Amino acid sequence: MAEKNDRISVTVKSFATLREVMDREIRLDLAAGATVGILLGELCRKYPGLEPLLFSAPGILRDYVNILRNGRNIEFLTGLSTRLDDGDMIALFPPAAGG
Repeated sequence: MAEKNDRISVTVKSFATLREVMDREIRLDLAAGATVGILLGELCRKYPGLEPLLFSAPGILRDYVNILRNGRNIEFLTGLSTRLDDGDMIALFPPAAGG
């Protein structure tokens, strides 16, 4: 009898200034049922300096940080509680600086 897969693998791509503190693309294995919030926690542990770029306070994304799951902004899904599926593509965009 095959064991139920209890792990998922997601690909995370970073853009702009986030590339200064993390890899351009990384594949992470997470527990099945993981959320975007759990994923971001793992990334912040792996990459010192990432957390202040993404969060203004614990669990509060900075204004204008955009996170896309398979091309859809998590703001229009269930935010940090958005569940991840095996094979998902997550894109992280920092706030755009202009001048």
